[in-house]
Amino acid sequence: MATIIEDGALVLFQGDSITDAGRDTACDGMGIGYAFMASAWFSALYPDKKVQFVNRGISGHRAKDLEERWDRDCIELKPNWVSIMIGINDTWRAFDSNDPTSTESFEKSYRTILRATRERLDARFILIEPFVLPYPEDRKAWRADLDPRIEVTHKLAAEFDAILVPLDKLFAEAITRREPAYWAGDGVHPSFAGHAFMAQAWLKAVKAI
Repeated sequence: MATIIEDGALVLFQGDSITDAGRDTACDGMGIGYAFMASAWFSALYPDKKVQFVNRGISGHRAKDLEERWDRDCIELKPNWVSIMIGINDTWRAFDSNDPTSTESFEKSYRTILRATRERLDARFILIEPFVLPYPEDRKAWRADLDPRIEVTHKLAAEFDAILVPLDKLFAEAITRREPAYWAGDGVHPSFAGHAFMAQAWLKAVKAI
């Protein structure tokens, strides 16, 4: 199978703690999560392509935080591909800090960074659905807030001709095989198996496996 990522490309992973995954101290800035696993497998499978990977995920960030740092952490890096997973903290803060983000504000910030990238770089997008698993029990109440953000991700993927990784849907299928805590102990942050599952989904989306 021929991957759609071209020779010599720079691939940027962006998002929150799920993408961050300890990148400040682990694996040459890639962390120990799905971004590292996907980039490692891609590099092993396609050594002749000389593709470079960069991780700029930051724990706790929301869409508005990406917007604030986008020039520094995307535009100035001049990536050819931008992979973004964002949205769960926009939901989470409404429940643990009484600091909600409206769906409209989420969409506005998300569209702003995509538009800025489209206008200033010749880059393609990979948009990953945010997800939440039904464990612990209180996570089930988050669906009403998160589902509209997943819909926004789909909408923007279509609008910007992005590759969509339907991660929430894929995890919904995965929890029919093993309990939710196997994939993410708090319903949000993946286990190693969860990160590997995500990496596989990402690699399939770019036709690398």
